[in-house]
Parts: sequence; structure tokens; C-alpha cells
Amino acid sequence: MTRPGKQCFQAALIFLTVAQLTAGLKCVCQLCANNTCETAADGACWNSVMLIDGKEEAVKSCLSPSEMKGQVFCYSSRNVSKRNCCFTDFCNNETLHLYPERPSEEPGWSRLQLIVVILVPSCLLCVGILLGVFVVQGHRCAYRRSHKQDPEEPLDDQMLMSPDKSLKDLIYDMSTSGSGSGLPLLVQRTIARTIVLQETIGKGRYGEVWRGKWRGEDVAVKIFSSRDERSWFREAEIYQTVMLRHENILGFIAADNKDNGSWTQLWLVSEYHEHGSLYDYLNRHTVSVEGMIILALSIASGLAHLHMEIIGTQGKPAIAHRDLKSKNVLVKKNGTAVIADLGLAVKLDSSTNTIDIPSNHRVGTKRYMAPEILDETININTFESFKRADIYSLGLVFWELARRCSDRGLHEDFQLPYYDMVPSDPSVEDMRKVVCDQKLRPSIPNQWQSCEALRVMGKLMRECWYANSAARLTALRVKKTLSQLSVIKDIKE
Repeated sequence: MTRPGKQCFQAALIFLTVAQLTAGLKCVCQLCANNTCETAADGACWNSVMLIDGKEEAVKSCLSPSEMKGQVFCYSSRNVSKRNCCFTDFCNNETLHLYPERPSEEPGWSRLQLIVVILVPSCLLCVGILLGVFVVQGHRCAYRRSHKQDPEEPLDDQMLMSPDKSLKDLIYDMSTSGSGSGLPLLVQRTIARTIVLQETIGKGRYGEVWRGKWRGEDVAVKIFSSRDERSWFREAEIYQTVMLRHENILGFIAADNKDNGSWTQLWLVSEYHEHGSLYDYLNRHTVSVEGMIILALSIASGLAHLHMEIIGTQGKPAIAHRDLKSKNVLVKKNGTAVIADLGLAVKLDSSTNTIDIPSNHRVGTKRYMAPEILDETININTFESFKRADIYSLGLVFWELARRCSDRGLHEDFQLPYYDMVPSDPSVEDMRKVVCDQKLRPSIPNQWQSCEALRVMGKLMRECWYANSAARLTALRVKKTLSQLSVIKDIKE
């Protein structure tokens, strides 16, 4: 072959390689339409199997490029779970087993030899190209480091994990110089495996929450049961969404799967708030008018940030919570609040106008479900529907908060919404009769009219829980109204 012919051949091979690398990756997905999902070329197909009640249960799905950064979901345990990530179309269309049988030898060596003859030169060519790129990049990086430390260059793991670093320092480093999507995998695993559990501080459907210590600092550790792997996966994925970090969203620190030989523990580590949930706090304390406004404004700010889409290379998708309630709001030391428990959240992919709904058996809390969810008229193909359902729940949380507001020494005792209309553990049917058929809402006391802040809160609630979801306020509108109320209160004082 002549020299120009060789060059053409190599150029064609490079073109084919690049085309393969940039094409979308299709994977098997048990819970998706047509049993197929699609992710970007630098994503992966995910395949996992876990031992639950003596039976192997498999899950197959797609991993987006952002989830592949740390590959936390690709690490297997020894004998309780197995996870696998692969990178060709439908490569996860196989069933993993915890105790695989030895494959039987197949005839047809001539076909195998033919494949080797074709693939080996192609692979060598690709490796050569990649090595050349890495060498050039390596020289460039070395040159930059030798001349100047770029303040926007990502920090390496050793710098992040230096002994004098506190958790606040680590999170600040990542939010200012990283992608804003969480700590690197190695740092997460190092933190998780050096935490000493202190005491149980809560239990739920997913497992339990512990207070732990890391380098003398308190952290909260949410431990999922092995049968709820999907909830752990989903919450870790949502918390590591680019640009999600916000002062009114619970601060995520690490996710890790810990195998002790007989079972797998799925950990989610976050900031610790000693006051606990808003539900616990309001049970123990009343709040001043100013304290109520601060709590309500911070909850609305957190929800507005979740709902908002940020466009750009470091953008953030719009997210709906789907389980907003007083038990999923935590109270900080400074009297503000953070929204927690994102295990049921949904994301909007605006580029394809598709909604990423979790493959999860859990549902929201019945007492806080919007009318359109109770009577099954919600349009799950429209992302606005999920945001409007969140606003209905927000109105109920505000009602719980306002009842505990002490104005001139007067306040109500703590109660859950609809406490006087449904049983303590209502069914969907109980809630549907009250909310949809009878169109009832929690009662707003007359004395709230004599206090401007409580009057505004009562008006906000009514506009949050309209039966017609399209008529409800947006989270941003609620936030702006409360901000104005806060300014008026400061001026009067």
C-alpha cells in the first residue's frame, strides 16, 4: 500500500473511532419505556445484582456522565452485591450472578481468531492516539504547574484531605474550585470509612439515621437497608447534581457502600443539625413572628432553588422534591431551615424535554399528597405538575409552622395537617374523600387576621393549596412575598 493510501486508511479508522465515541449509548432498562434508555457517549450501562431474602434481584439502567465522574455506583461488594458498568450498546443485557458458573468452552476458534486479527490493530491504533493525547496534555499541565497554580484548577485529593481541613473547608473548596457536584469519590470513601457512629437519632422506611463523628465534628449518617438500594442510589445521585449546593438544601458530604462480609450497608453522609426536623422542633418549641418568617423564607428559598433550572456549562436541571413535609425539613442552629430527603426527587432534562423519574417502589406521604395525586389526575408527562404538587405540600408545612407562632403570647398546639379530619395513619382513600370529594383544607384561625405576618401566611397557604394546580403560586413567588414581609417587619422594628 502506498504512503498516501496508508494515511487515508488511518484517517478513516480515526474517524470511525471518534464517531463511535461521540454516539449516544443505549442500554437495557427494566423500568423504562421499551425497556431501553439512552445516555451520552461518556456515560455507561449499569447492571447490578443484590441478595435480598435469599434471592438474587437484578437492576439494569443508564448512568449519566456526571454519575460516572466518581464511579461510586460501579464498585462491587464481595459476596452480597455485584455491580458492573460497561460502555457499549446494550452491554448490560446479561444477568449477573453472585456465584457465577464457569463458562463452557465454545467451538469456533477460527471466528475468534478472525475477531482478534481485526480488533487488535484497531485497538492498538486507538491506544496510540490516546497515549499521544495524554502525553501532550501531561506536558501542558506540567508547564502550567511549573509557572503558576491556577486558582480555578481542581484541587487534588491529597490537598483536600490534609489533616487541618474541616468539613466546612472541604465543602467550600469543592464549591469554589470544583464542579459543585460533591467531593471526589476517594475523598468520600475516606471520610465515610473514618466516621465513628455515636447514637441513633431517627428511623424511617429506608433505614435509620445516626449521629457520627469525623475528626471531632458531628455528621449525620443515613444508613439504608440493602433492600432499598434504589433509594440510596437515587438520593446520592440527586445530591451530586451539579450546582445543587445551597444554604437551604441539606449539605451532602459522602456516599459509600460498606461490605462487612455478611451484608452491605449503604451510607449517605450529610451535615448534622442538632435541632432535628421541623416536625420535632415545632413539637418542642413555639416560634416568634420573626422566627416564623425566617423559617418560612428559608424553606421557600430552598424549594425555589430546587425548582429552578440554571442554564450553562455548569448548569443545574430543574428538580421537584415529591415528598415535602415537616419531617423532611431540618432546623439549623441559626434559626433557618434546610430541605432534606431527596430520594423521591425527579429531574427535568430540558434538552430532550424528558423527566427523569426514579425507579423506586416508594411513594410520597399520603397526608401531604396534592389532590391531583390522590385522584390520579396528575399529568406525569409535564414537569410543572410535580412542581405544583410540591407547592401544595409547602402550604401544609407553612400551616404547621404558623400554628406554633406566638403572637402576644397566643399560639396553637402542634398538629399535623388534617389531624381533625382523618385517622392518625390515613389511607389514600381517607385523604381523597377529604381533600378531593369534600374539598376541605386545614382551618385558619380568625386571630391570625390581627397580625400582619400571620395574615400574609394564611393568604399564602390558601394560594398554595388550590384544587386547580395551575392557579397555585410558584416557589419563587412565595419566596418574594416572604422577603417583602421580612423587610416590612425589619422597618417596623
